[in-house]
Amino acid sequence: VDGPRPDVAGEAERVAETRGLAAAIDWTSDVRTLFRDDNQGCGRGVSGAIDWFFTSEERGIVLEDDLLPEPSFFSFCQELLERYEDDRRVWAVSGCNFVPPEHIGGAASYRFASYPHVWGWATWRRAWQLYRYDLRGWRTGSSLHQVWRGSGSPWAFAYWLSLFELTARGSVDTWDYQAVLASFRCGGLTATSNTNLVTNLGFGVEATHTADRPAHVRAAEELRWPLVHPAEVQVDLRSEAWTRRQVLGATPRGLMRQGLRAAGRRGGA
Repeated sequence: VDGPRPDVAGEAERVAETRGLAAAIDWTSDVRTLFRDDNQGCGRGVSGAIDWFFTSEERGIVLEDDLLPEPSFFSFCQELLERYEDDRRVWAVSGCNFVPPEHIGGAASYRFASYPHVWGWATWRRAWQLYRYDLRGWRTGSSLHQVWRGSGSPWAFAYWLSLFELTARGSVDTWDYQAVLASFRCGGLTATSNTNLVTNLGFGVEATHTADRPAHVRAAEELRWPLVHPAEVQVDLRSEAWTRRQVLGATPRGLMRQGLRAAGRRGGA
């Protein structure tokens, strides 16, 4: 739990209430907590907590405060964390799915994506060790080639380049773009459920990044068992194309809107 921001009235009391709720749960197993005294923010707060988690665990599930998973999400993550634990082609597991069934190739329970959706996900220490929060100087070495390889289209390549640059400059306070770059750099894929297993409850005026609910967000559903595994560990090109258009907005018009937002950030800096 992050610390309160000193300039926000009433936040110290709300943080204390949140910590009290966590302490009041009758946990049945070993529980370790990381309660920050100072506010770390969305970027260092989350990434630092995951760093801390993987000092003790070899693998695990990551859920932020505004996410409500279906019960089957946990079994899904557990099975795939075990199945792909030693397969370095797989960087993460995600229970977040935006893609409608008609735009997904094959009939498996999950597919492989070129980058992680982090509204309910899981990974291994061996994957998280590749993560770097500070992206300054990120273009060195073969990074551009790796981003090109993972992007899937020239428009997506431009999309990710601009976001990585904004993050490197400190214009965006986040941690998840860095996770995408870590995945790109090692050519890692994310095993992504074809059923959406997680509801994001965090849309609203008090949200940091999710003030408006995008049209592509799907309702969560229960996963069918047993899992049907894909025949090969390779990107599902059909769903990737839909995601680039509908989720990322990696199109000429979408990139124009992104450029205007970036110009607004620079103007307000």
